[in-house]
Amino acid sequence: MAEASKPEMKKAVFKKVCELRPLDTGINLTVKVVNTKVVAPRGRQMRTAEALVGDDTAMIVFVARNDQVGLMVEGSTLTLRNAKIEMFKGSMRLAADRWGRIEVDEPASFTVKTDNNISLVEFEMVNVVE
Repeated sequence: MAEASKPEMKKAVFKKVCELRPLDTGINLTVKVVNTKVVAPRGRQMRTAEALVGDDTAMIVFVARNDQVGLMVEGSTLTLRNAKIEMFKGSMRLAADRWGRIEVDEPASFTVKTDNNISLVEFEMVNVVE
């Protein structure tokens, strides 16, 4: 009887912040936290913060929820795995849900490009009639 072969693991592909597009999923990134702002909780049990994170190409708002809020320390380097883009009032927000993972990493050598915040770009949904 032959042994069941394990599926080969794919190496994670890391993107740059400037490559993110609306409704992207499965995103892997290494970013630095520029600043963090705790926003009013939606419910009694939920803590939420908006952290401006970025790399050497651009910045984006990351929505941190519950235990993630404590990881959003200004200047820290984070590796985000299986993150996704959520749309909020026509703007992109980066998030890691229960399938995503956030790891505090060694300080990165890059400087965040602070003059390119892609969360400020407003998108509009267009219905195409054929």
